[in-house]
Amino acid sequence: MAIDIDMDTNIDMDTDGVARAYGRWAPVYDAIFGPVFRQGRQAAVQVADRIGGRILEVGVGTGLSLPSYARSSRIVGIDISEPMLEKARARARQLSNVEAILVGDAEKLDFETESFDVVVAQYVVTAIPNPERALNEFIRVVRPGGEIILTTRIGAERGLRGAIEGLLMPITSRLGWRTEFSWERYEKWLAASPSVTLREKRAWPPLGHFYLVRIARLATPTSA
Repeated sequence: MAIDIDMDTNIDMDTDGVARAYGRWAPVYDAIFGPVFRQGRQAAVQVADRIGGRILEVGVGTGLSLPSYARSSRIVGIDISEPMLEKARARARQLSNVEAILVGDAEKLDFETESFDVVVAQYVVTAIPNPERALNEFIRVVRPGGEIILTTRIGAERGLRGAIEGLLMPITSRLGWRTEFSWERYEKWLAASPSVTLREKRAWPPLGHFYLVRIARLATPTSA
């Protein structure tokens, strides 16, 4: 399993604050973010369906991805925001392959160990107050040989974009996400987690700031 490591977290972000922020986004989320993130969502679903089985989508939001999953895959969706989930449940009622849509905290998943074949988290990691705790939970609930599939924004580590992202953090944290989140955080977590390996990191629109990241849970952990 993944090892707990000490990483800097943003004190301006907390679970209740994120839930409130996305509750405010719920009425307009599909119109604003649906078209922008469509390609990334479709790519994540396609990879998840290739593995198949039981899939946990963390941060399912309004359920935009739910109709895209293969009917042979079984989907459980969780999100921290009840207003977002009201829309997801309406979508799920039209689908036969959705097991449940539940309120849930990515940092404290209420599921048995190794109970899923795939964990999908789309544009979620940078919205979690303690991302490494959530990544540890994703690994806990996925079976050996299964995968975590992320679509995630990766911030700049330096330069003008990095400076701008740092300046925007006080604003974007109140809106429900980080602008300042470098690949180095993922690298440190991966290095400290002997049960996982990076399988793919692929840049994705818009603007080349977003990536599809696949992390596999190894059947036999490597030596730390």
